[in-house]
Amino acid sequence: MSEEIHLKIEGLTLAFGNLLALHNVTLELKKGEILGVIGPNGAGKTCLLNCINGFYKPQSGRILYKDKDLLKIPAHTISQLGISRTFQNVELYTGLSSLDNLLAARHILIRYGLLSAIFHFGKSSREEAKHRRKVEDIIKLLEIEDIRHHIVGSLPYGLRKRVELGRALVQEPEILLLDEPMAGMNVEEKEDMARFIIDINELKGTSVMLIEHDMGVVMDITNRISVLDFGNKIAEGTPQEIKENQAVINAYLGKA
Repeated sequence: MSEEIHLKIEGLTLAFGNLLALHNVTLELKKGEILGVIGPNGAGKTCLLNCINGFYKPQSGRILYKDKDLLKIPAHTISQLGISRTFQNVELYTGLSSLDNLLAARHILIRYGLLSAIFHFGKSSREEAKHRRKVEDIIKLLEIEDIRHHIVGSLPYGLRKRVELGRALVQEPEILLLDEPMAGMNVEEKEDMARFIIDINELKGTSVMLIEHDMGVVMDITNRISVLDFGNKIAEGTPQEIKENQAVINAYLGKA
């Protein structure tokens, strides 16, 4: 893990009418780290990711990435800069196969024109082969070879979550935002997902911001943790420091 700051959030405040979802939140994601973001339901965790992705426009603050303030650029261009995410609720084309879902997610990286695509020659043919290789690499990494041709809507929930992770990965992100990737999974599925997240981080050098309620997983795989409560950041530190932080124990972790 580098000390270089990959994503910097400064003074982020987001309100919906009189409801304050985030209040002056400042945090940093270091290059190559896994940063956990935890807190009770309603703490503002998903709102934070939605601001990074451009889904929400906060009233004040900055989100700095690659010398750009993400709050000042169109939301649809953010993924093209190298930021991908997964969602609490699986967001896939349920009528398509796992393979087709991953191929569809490569659209932001397509560089050939309409004419070449229609006649499928030259550049489009070469690019399509390249995209297919990239997708197959992700299929292998996530161990979903056996379901590549299965319709996503027919898959068990745990496998759909794995396909959704693949959908984010095929966009070749530098930063991966994971919103409760293990929600609804059994113990074995959580262990697999934790292993995949570590592999993505270590093998690809991807910086990861992880929202997760399973504290065992968070404590095991993250480098640092930021804690939100009612839209405020109340603590930040290593997993061990967070375990021992009285404010976090009072607001979220509780006593053993």
